[in-house]
Amino acid sequence: MGTENCFESSPEMEKLLCEKLLDQQQPISERFRSLFSLRNLRGPAPRRALMIATRDPSNLLAHEAAFALGQMQDAEAIPVLEGILKDMSLHPIVRHEAAEALGAIGSEAIIPLLEQSLVSDPAEEVQETCELALRRIKEQKNSNNGDGASPLEASPFLSVDPAMPAPSCSSVDQLREVLLNEEEGMYERYAALFALRNHGEEAAVNAIVASLGSRSALLRHEVAYVLGQLQNKAAASALSAILRDVKEHPMVRHEAAEALGSIADGDSVALLTEFAKDPEPIVSQSCEVALSMLEFERSGKSFEYLFLQSPQVL
Repeated sequence: MGTENCFESSPEMEKLLCEKLLDQQQPISERFRSLFSLRNLRGPAPRRALMIATRDPSNLLAHEAAFALGQMQDAEAIPVLEGILKDMSLHPIVRHEAAEALGAIGSEAIIPLLEQSLVSDPAEEVQETCELALRRIKEQKNSNNGDGASPLEASPFLSVDPAMPAPSCSSVDQLREVLLNEEEGMYERYAALFALRNHGEEAAVNAIVASLGSRSALLRHEVAYVLGQLQNKAAASALSAILRDVKEHPMVRHEAAEALGSIADGDSVALLTEFAKDPEPIVSQSCEVALSMLEFERSGKSFEYLFLQSPQVL
């Protein structure tokens, strides 16, 4: 389990966070605040609450709980994540996130399930995620075996990425060509995406924005996520168009909403307020969470650590 960003908390605070996360009567923004705090805590109770949350009726919260378990790289979560990936009754966004989390954890024991889901899952975005996860595990194994492959280095954005960035010697033009090439493998395109993110210069950001036109909903959603990490206002117009497109995949609109929350200019806030009433819950809840995060950041408080400061246990 990754512990670089872990914080200590009192038993009372831990109990409060777990209860708030699992209380379906709480506003979704409050539950997300609890989730973001719990993923930074050590111990079995936060992990158990996150595992339970992966089965929440809110697909947005369930997928975020699976994402958190992957970011924690917690091997004890593997059975829960395997169960999610195999459950065809769950929304594809949740199954996708379970597959990505399994790839982040990186256990070779889950390779057979990923290989099975790669060919049997009816959702293309889940199939592509399994492809990425399998390749990530292979890259991790090669790195550990010392065969000369580049190690899976920590992201400068403090995230466990689904793919290792392409070599830094690649030019922005080369990376752009790979990212925009629909015939390239998904892992190679992801690797180019993360390398461009790490470049961060204007030409790199322009290449990333251009890839929002990809045929793959999975890639489009990751591109929106990366643009949120970059917090580059130049991407606001393209992200706004995605959020407005009711025909777009909900997972892509969700990431566009969260990215607009990170950009946080006046037009983005107005759009988030408008689409907080969207009929698709994954989208409306994403806008609600993004607006809540903005409110706390503007008040000088940290959205995810606010609960860790001074517990008010009733």
